[in-house]
Amino acid sequence: MFMNWRKWLDGFVLAAKGILLATKEKRFWYGFIPSFIFFGMLMNLLNAGLAKFELIRVLGFPKGLRIIGESFIAIFGINQSFFDWLPIFFIAILQGVLIGLIVLLWKKKKEQNTANLEKAGIITGLIALGAGCPTCGTTLITPLIGVIFSTGSLSIAGTISAIVTWLAIVIAILSLKRLGEETYVTIVNEKYLARHAKEKEKNAKSR
Repeated sequence: MFMNWRKWLDGFVLAAKGILLATKEKRFWYGFIPSFIFFGMLMNLLNAGLAKFELIRVLGFPKGLRIIGESFIAIFGINQSFFDWLPIFFIAILQGVLIGLIVLLWKKKKEQNTANLEKAGIITGLIALGAGCPTCGTTLITPLIGVIFSTGSLSIAGTISAIVTWLAIVIAILSLKRLGEETYVTIVNEKYLARHAKEKEKNAKSR
């Protein structure tokens, strides 16, 4: 049993190395930055159910843009209580990393499987489906909680919403473990193939 735990923890270490390697790639940031902003804003807009969307509709353009702007700066904790901000920020980070890894893996597998791009696309698609979208679950369930519970039961609704949010964090971390490991293997394999190709070319020239 101890060995199983050791193996499981080693998987997280490997995943962390994979994520660290991914941050050195521009393609990772192409997926991370827009995803982080999008999901952070979406969760801030939905943290009170659908009320903010209704307010945007009533105010119209351009006044409604102020609410969207407030949801953007709220990602960074501005005008937010710490305990309301922290889980939303953490989930936005995790979801951004997840999508950043998926984008990077898709590109890497296309490059490493140039003879079979369709296969590479299918593999990466399965990775994306396996990772899922913990944030999507959170953002979809949050407004439903606001609809199901009356204003007199806001404390119950808030408790359930918090449980769903932290559950999404756990799911995202487990998804990151799988994607991080896959990223590490893919990048290390790419470096090995590149080094092997250079050595082969060097040997060919020396003959």
